Amino acid sequence: MVLLKGVVDVSELSLYEVLRLTQNSYPGGSAYNYLGVVASYTDFLEQVDHVSLCYRKLGVSEGDRVVICLPNCPQALISFYALNRLGAISVMVHPLSSASEIASYIEDCGAKVAITIGILAGNFPQIAGDSALRTLIVTSPVDPLPAARAAIAKMLKKEVRAPRMEKGSGAISWKDFLKIDASQLDTAFPKVLPDGPASYLYTGGTTGINKGAIHTNRSFNASAMAMTIASGLKEMVGKKMLSNLPMFHGFGLVTCFHIPVLMAMECVMMPTFSAEQICDIIRKERINYIAGVPNLFGKIVDNKSMQNADLSSIEGVFCGGDSIASADKMRFDEFLKAHGSKTYVRIGYGSTEMLAAVSLTDRYEERTGSCGLPIPGFSLKVVKEGTTEELPRGECGEICIAGPSMMLGYLNNEEETAAVLKKHDDGKVWFHSGDAGYMDEEGYLYFVNRIKRIIVTSGYNVYPSQIESILDEDERIKHSCVIGVPDKQRGEKVVAFIVLKEGIPPTDELIRAVSEHVEKSIASYARPRDYRIIDKMPRTKLYKIDYKQLEKDYQDIASEDAQASG
Repeated sequence: MVLLKGVVDVSELSLYEVLRLTQNSYPGGSAYNYLGVVASYTDFLEQVDHVSLCYRKLGVSEGDRVVICLPNCPQALISFYALNRLGAISVMVHPLSSASEIASYIEDCGAKVAITIGILAGNFPQIAGDSALRTLIVTSPVDPLPAARAAIAKMLKKEVRAPRMEKGSGAISWKDFLKIDASQLDTAFPKVLPDGPASYLYTGGTTGINKGAIHTNRSFNASAMAMTIASGLKEMVGKKMLSNLPMFHGFGLVTCFHIPVLMAMECVMMPTFSAEQICDIIRKERINYIAGVPNLFGKIVDNKSMQNADLSSIEGVFCGGDSIASADKMRFDEFLKAHGSKTYVRIGYGSTEMLAAVSLTDRYEERTGSCGLPIPGFSLKVVKEGTTEELPRGECGEICIAGPSMMLGYLNNEEETAAVLKKHDDGKVWFHSGDAGYMDEEGYLYFVNRIKRIIVTSGYNVYPSQIESILDEDERIKHSCVIGVPDKQRGEKVVAFIVLKEGIPPTDELIRAVSEHVEKSIASYARPRDYRIIDKMPRTKLYKIDYKQLEKDYQDIASEDAQASG
């Protein structure tokens, strides 16, 4: 495996120091390709160095938190490493988060500065109000593009236009931000420690309540190194990674961005998810590596433009974020082979609390349904739910993980941290994942299901309890229950069942009002796609709402509807 001029162990370095090493080793190599705009590692490092000074001019210093609420674009990537140079902490936030979610994140982490795109600026708290936020940097997906192309994009798409900035509002455009005069600033930078916080990643974890997982420089570097070694792939320098997974997610941030920086690869990124655009990039850019969630691979196979595509350049394909059906995996494997690639889909298992993958299927041996073996430096075990008692191989229980990428804990939440990070009799601290699974005699991991009710739609976790609490705020609703049902496009579709209070008529107008209320409170990917009003909730013997019965009932209804329409 080729690493940076003989440097094998980068675990003691900061993220920024890894980037600088790569630039020293491969200054002319391509760092990123954004819609045709290519930056070398020398260009990239110069951008990072300049932006770090601009953030310093805004008052960002060691230990400060800065919210990055952006799609995949150079501004996000540059800011991530620039903040690390300052010893500041990046707070990675989903761009589709609701205004209330963003406000809660800012309150939780105490961020004074944030960066987002124009159409999302209205979701941020008022500057100089009750929030800690004092400066909002507002950018556009077209800002990195040459002027002529940016002008065309702005004419074609209204949403990419940067909003008008009012003086004194506390907001500053990205272009003005880059013009900040930092010439007189102190250019001495703090020594960023490997075990110091580098980034907060918000996750519902095992409980569905959003919490900030605190990850260190060591977390990122250890995860990236271990995943690279586990891949078994060599001579990765200069190869192209399809960087379509989002930066606000641990899987995407490590796999699609930090691993390429570590290995001097090229990140080929785009600001929005478009199957057509992804397929176009795979063909035209001769992509070498793809990491994605299960529904991505189905979209590639079904895209007409890929029928005669030459995929011989593809050397590695990695799937995570959710379970992939064996039939879907086989279909994509056959597609790869038929189009000239010698690889197949390799499945990983991981969590935000462990940053990215902790296991990966072998390069040469596959076991149907398995998530593979632990990657180097990581350990897996299965325990009896609610205990630290390890179960015999083959028995299903809660998956526990130990390894160098483990989070320090949840920000401002010692109780939740203690509930998932537990010291076992072997003296190690283990992360209790909340996932059910088992290991075979040779240590291969098999994921079975989530212990808690988590819906995975388009690769994102959706927590029914969060949506139910929003629904139950409506005084017309007596009970609610949110379930996930199989969906070809999303993997799972979010469906809400509602029982109305006595005397409330079940009208279309009511459903519209309820839907609009929910849309204001949660991210768009988490919104229910269907609402069903029922007379009463099915109950278990313990009088809990029987969501499994609702899942069955919905499938029966869908089947009847399909027969009627046929």
